[in-house]
Amino acid sequence: MPHLHMEYTANLPELNAEVALIRLNNALMASGQFAAEFDIKSRAVKVETFKVGTALAERAFVHVKLALLSGRSPQIKKQLSENLLAVLQDVSEWPAEIEVQLAVEILDIDRESYVKTAISH
Repeated sequence: MPHLHMEYTANLPELNAEVALIRLNNALMASGQFAAEFDIKSRAVKVETFKVGTALAERAFVHVKLALLSGRSPQIKKQLSENLLAVLQDVSEWPAEIEVQLAVEILDIDRESYVKTAISH
């Protein structure tokens, strides 16, 4: 825990998803909210088919969902989302000819029902 999902539109060729994920993971560790770096699981999905709004103008988005075990205060969640948004703003050269929307969403995972195990050899 946590689980970070990043979706981004295919018309952002300058966005290096691997670099973005490591920078987002580092921001999560720097927050002091997570005990071990290996608990952070992140993934990125490039969205090939998308539409932003109804205009014909070319638009793009990067949307990060951070799923956390329930119990954190609204202030902690707000701080995490703002920190992740700051990383997104700085992680790429955004194309001047495309309107790009960056967003971060925090989701609670029910602490009582979440289970996990680690298999190591």
